[in-house]
Amino acid sequence: MPQDPTERRVVVTGAPRRTRRTSGYYRPRTEIDEQTTLGHTYVRSLMRSQLRAALVVFAVLGLLVGPLPLVFAAIPDGAGLEWAVLGFCVYPPLVLLARWYVRRAERNERDFVRLVEDR
Repeated sequence: MPQDPTERRVVVTGAPRRTRRTSGYYRPRTEIDEQTTLGHTYVRSLMRSQLRAALVVFAVLGLLVGPLPLVFAAIPDGAGLEWAVLGFCVYPPLVLLARWYVRRAERNERDFVRLVEDR
């Protein structure tokens, strides 16, 4: 006798939703995703290194550009000199500082990814 269509079983297969953690298994990415204290420490260390690089660039920029108004005030009638200093003496160090900062930030991020990625 055929079964009633309402009594049929339906089997659904798929990936398991939960996996058991073994005792020796360690995943920093999971720590970050779950926002644990250790994950927070990882992210905070990345942010601290990025902030350190930004503060170094800001300090060098301040030492480079900060005293220029005093120098310009001390030089009598040097209208062409100000533009020459701003155009040719300040611009190249600014470009070099920007390149250094971008490289440093990318290196910090690469180091962080290397630390966090699954092995």
